[in-house]
Amino acid sequence: MQPLQHQYYVYILTNKKHGTLYIGMTNNLKRRIYEHKNKLVEGFTQKYNLDKVVFMESFLYVQDAILREKRMKKWKRQWKINLIEEDNPEWMDLAIDWYD
Repeated sequence: MQPLQHQYYVYILTNKKHGTLYIGMTNNLKRRIYEHKNKLVEGFTQKYNLDKVVFMESFLYVQDAILREKRMKKWKRQWKINLIEEDNPEWMDLAIDWYD
């Protein structure tokens, strides 16, 4: 029997193309994005209506995800935009069809 494999995610939310950016980390991406989309958590993302996932990546180890999140938060804005636009040049919501 193999040990249970965990997955951790770093993601970027926005409200529109080239809008306000938020970087987060979670071990349950679908639940966390649902919370953002439904304004269930007070704070920055609720205040600025950040509910579009424009970037995400997964990690096997929580330490790697935490380190990536901390480093990305220190990046210049243009670096974050470049990262998004590498794989998502139209800034499409990657979670648009996750929920009914």
